Amino acid sequence: MSADAPPFILSPEDGPAAEVLNPDGAALVCMVCEHASARIPAALDDLGLFPKDRFSHAVWDIGARDLALGIATALDAKLVVSRVSRLVYDCNRPPDAPDAMPFQSERVAIPGNRNLTEDERAARTEAVYEPFRRLLSNTLDGYANRPTMLTLHSFAPVWHGAAREVQIGFVHDVDDSLAQDLLRHAPADLNVAINEPYSAADGVAHTLKEHATPRGLRNVMIEVRNDLISDAAGVVRIAEVLLAMLVPALAREAAE
Repeated sequence: MSADAPPFILSPEDGPAAEVLNPDGAALVCMVCEHASARIPAALDDLGLFPKDRFSHAVWDIGARDLALGIATALDAKLVVSRVSRLVYDCNRPPDAPDAMPFQSERVAIPGNRNLTEDERAARTEAVYEPFRRLLSNTLDGYANRPTMLTLHSFAPVWHGAAREVQIGFVHDVDDSLAQDLLRHAPADLNVAINEPYSAADGVAHTLKEHATPRGLRNVMIEVRNDLISDAAGVVRIAEVLLAMLVPALAREAAE
């Protein structure tokens, strides 16, 4: 299952803007990974990035897609992913947000996003965000019963020179019940916290606010420090850690 985009941003070679992985997943869980891809359409000429920055954390959430897919496979859940870099359009931001198409990400300059016209911003929105938004909305509306929605992200260990001690964070919108349930099952050997390293006040909960809260879905945004999932072994380990928290939390919800 996929979502198409206008050809002036994404060519046929670039493929669709978004897709559903494990589309036949039977679990009452919808997983989402907005920053799954480092793909920058050829028409945008790598946004003028320096080669050293082309696959940095500024471009995508390192390890997040593999981790999300591992968890989705274990749960037999559908997984909606963006197939385009967040620097082209950050699908976890509304179109009017300045950082939907940022010209600076921490210390990484994005020349191709500087001084975008309203028409250029609208073209990116139509090509990348709208197909993602429609695909996620249609996927959620396709469940016979209300699913739980889990969005999965990763974050950099150091931000503006400051080390981040937290290793896994659970970010919530107005409903913190799932975040609290997950925290109760957190392992003692990892630094796990709620609303770290971000909170909804930082503008990072758009997908939750747009899709989960209006539908009355339990939801949480899972943030994992990317040094923990920078290789296959790390992805497997953290998937097991998160599943050990998710399975009892989801089972409790199903029983209620």
